[in-house]
Amino acid sequence: MAMAFFSMGSMRAHSADEISNQPFLDALEHRGIQYFVATADPATGLIPDRAAAQGTGACPVASSAATGFGLTALCIGVERGWLDRRTATEQVRRTLRSLYYTAPTEHGFYYHFMDKTSCHRAWQSEVSSIDTALLVAGVLTARQYFDDREIKDLATKIYTRVDWPWMLNGEDVLSMGWNPETGFIESRWKDYCESKMLYLLGLGSPTHPLDPACWRSWKREPVVNYRGMHFIACAPLFTHQYSEAWFDFRGRADAYADYWLNSVLATEANREFCLDQRGQYPTYSDLMWGATASDRSSGYDAWGGPPETGLKPDGTVVPCAVAGSLPFDSNCLLTLENMRNIYGSKIWGQYGFVDAFNPMTGWKAADVLGIDVGITVIMAENQRTGAVWKWFMANPETNLAMQRAGFNASPLKPGSRTSLLATLAAVQALVIK
Repeated sequence: MAMAFFSMGSMRAHSADEISNQPFLDALEHRGIQYFVATADPATGLIPDRAAAQGTGACPVASSAATGFGLTALCIGVERGWLDRRTATEQVRRTLRSLYYTAPTEHGFYYHFMDKTSCHRAWQSEVSSIDTALLVAGVLTARQYFDDREIKDLATKIYTRVDWPWMLNGEDVLSMGWNPETGFIESRWKDYCESKMLYLLGLGSPTHPLDPACWRSWKREPVVNYRGMHFIACAPLFTHQYSEAWFDFRGRADAYADYWLNSVLATEANREFCLDQRGQYPTYSDLMWGATASDRSSGYDAWGGPPETGLKPDGTVVPCAVAGSLPFDSNCLLTLENMRNIYGSKIWGQYGFVDAFNPMTGWKAADVLGIDVGITVIMAENQRTGAVWKWFMANPETNLAMQRAGFNASPLKPGSRTSLLATLAAVQALVIK
């Protein structure tokens, strides 16, 4: 049976104090953090790629990216008093020991997927540059947060052994990965997407740094104008969130763009993209939207918009698309509350929201994904306190990286959705060159 159409137009915006202390955000973060505690392998600390939304089982294969998100989530859990500091410290130690001493690497880069118990390569997966970056971001967050000598030592060793120039394989832009059977992956990180963090971590390395020319070598395109919003586009919304989860781009710009404001506009455009599908999928609304890579009834798809990826919208709504943009737009909080208020336990389980659901058909994902739970937890906390930005940016390598990339004070001021749209003419200067 299809879920019913609804409208929640009477919901009001929240004040800054309400956002900071909201019970809904407490529940959203707390449930998400439990994913990284309950599903972690008790011996290795590695985090599974996915698990049943109702907490009845987890995938035996770990994701290096999900493990990076998990290390960051543990910091949030301790800081909020939901996790015992000693217990969390030991989980971080176990994880870092497994990553440094047991998990196979190639020039310091990790496999995308690993057996959760043995740490061995799983699913014939690639040594992944971006998943290593997501893992290292969590490692460096834990290094800064936990006052523990072993954690700091292992985290530093994990970061400093990554040979970032090796992944260039003689070119100016990084390869997406390497396979022991076939060598480097032909596809490269050459267009705008989530890879800003990958290049910045390479720039900041004290042992194997990338040349700053690599930062200038990838393209800031395509630049689109969608319903009056002029921004650098990449269709799945997570690509505008992952780097921003750790690197604090607020009030800063390089020679090309203000990436924070670019993400604000990409969020607005993603909502408008969903609203533009209402002729065919009328359950999309201003408080029911979200298009990004996710499970759908047809399987896992890297879909989104604008621009449309070729994998067309089908009415699916992805909560983490909205949650991952919480710091960019106050509408995201209202939308998430609306989802839970309307559908309740149909889409809200042990670890928070299911990965995706379709109000048109009644379909809902059976699982949650570690990376989707992770971006939800981190960006909820960043919206409330900016804590992850504070911890991560306290690492000296991260600020050095942004200096090497040429970041300076932005000529534009971050603002709310309302103020951005009211001053759209000024925001058109977002892409500086």
